[in-house]
Amino acid sequence: MAEKTTADVLIGGKVYTLCGYEDEAYYPKVAGYINNKMQEVSSVEGFKRFSLEMKSVLVHLNIADDYFKIKDLLEKLESDMELKEQELHGLNQNLLESQMKAELLE
Repeated sequence: MAEKTTADVLIGGKVYTLCGYEDEAYYPKVAGYINNKMQEVSSVEGFKRFSLEMKSVLVHLNIADDYFKIKDLLEKLESDMELKEQELHGLNQNLLESQMKAELLE
């Protein structure tokens, strides 16, 4: 089992200690992603006037949006890969049949 790691990261101007079983380099990536999302959302007109709860919900919605778009893309790629594997299997079957016919003709 992997060893537990921790890392101090800066999110929204505050230091947080993150722990888990990931490589230590992973945590700054996560924090950077969150900071980028916070920065993106803060560019919305009138953002400064929103309540803290509304700001938090906007960040969460943006992260969820990214998640579902990537999940849908992954499902599409997996489906495409499955179709390609089936096509490849069919082509391999055709090749084997052709090779067997060629051997019989010889």
